[in-house]
Amino acid sequence: MNKTDQYQRVFNDFDENRDGKLSPQELHQYLGAIGGDLSIAEAEVAVKYTDSDGDGLLDFEDFVRFVDGGEEEEKVKDLKVAFKMYEMEESGCITPKSLKKMLSKLGQSCSLDECKIMIAQFDLDGDGVLNFDEFKVMML
Repeated sequence: MNKTDQYQRVFNDFDENRDGKLSPQELHQYLGAIGGDLSIAEAEVAVKYTDSDGDGLLDFEDFVRFVDGGEEEEKVKDLKVAFKMYEMEESGCITPKSLKKMLSKLGQSCSLDECKIMIAQFDLDGDGVLNFDEFKVMML
């Protein structure tokens, strides 16, 4: 699966009402549901500065710019640190068990089944775990 297909899959997951656009609320809700940390105010700012047609929503091209924006090298470095925190088992991937442990450390109580569901949303190769590339798609 190429990068554009991966972005399209994530975009479609975020687009709760299937209108082909992401509202700040959709961005905030979906990232929160998968353990991301983006306040509604941050989501509104992100949409405002990325929205190309001024309608207050992100279309797919805007979303790709949002995901690709910023200093790529710094983002990758930060994501590698975060990935190692979630990985925990030195396996090179995030398992449902390691995700559950990390979320528990962060004060979020989730069942193993809930962690499997979270992982499945971004498990692009269907192996039941997240490798770094899948984690990067999820976090961006």
